[in-house]
Amino acid sequence: MNEFERILKTRHSCRAFQPTPLPRETIERMLALAQHTPSWCNTQPWQVHLVSGEPLERFRTQYVERVQTREGRADLDVPLAYRGEYQARRLECGMALYASVGITRQDKAAAKQQGMENYRFFGAPHLAVITTPRDLGAYGAVDCGGYLATLLYAAASLGVAAVPQAAVAMHSDFVREFLGIADTRLVVAGVSFGLAAVEHPINGFRTTRASLDDVVTWVE
Repeated sequence: MNEFERILKTRHSCRAFQPTPLPRETIERMLALAQHTPSWCNTQPWQVHLVSGEPLERFRTQYVERVQTREGRADLDVPLAYRGEYQARRLECGMALYASVGITRQDKAAAKQQGMENYRFFGAPHLAVITTPRDLGAYGAVDCGGYLATLLYAAASLGVAAVPQAAVAMHSDFVREFLGIADTRLVVAGVSFGLAAVEHPINGFRTTRASLDDVVTWVE
């Protein structure tokens, strides 16, 4: 197994972090690696707001308050429905996540409490908020998705734990206001990162992957 294959097969979404911040040089190296993401016409549409320290603590606190008192609105269209295999994979992931911390399907209060960890960024010491120009539409968002994936693999290659979060973009107006992001940009997603709290049981579960037969149609 080569190094790239190892990273692809071992990277996972971390959902409990140590509070210790990473060295600035590690973060800069991770971001520099992610800059090699290919994009449509080399537009490189992503912009990253890197939030740490006291501003992140304020953001965390205010986001939790916001979610509990206001309806959210995302810049990008959220899924209309999950059907068939997509719903099955979503349920499998959710049930495994909750089972890892002993939450049953009947315990709605505990599930809600765990869900709020999304807006606490799972206690991560760093958060990257990724935006795209509004004028570039869907293709700008697609390129940002590529950037997000590269950023996750770059983090893994440096021993940094990370989790991609659509939840960060679910109150886009609030995110834009807090971070001073221009209205000409759309909030795509966030990536919380740092060092994993490896002893936390939620970091022990892993998702499965569909087979090639499920996702590839050969036209020969």
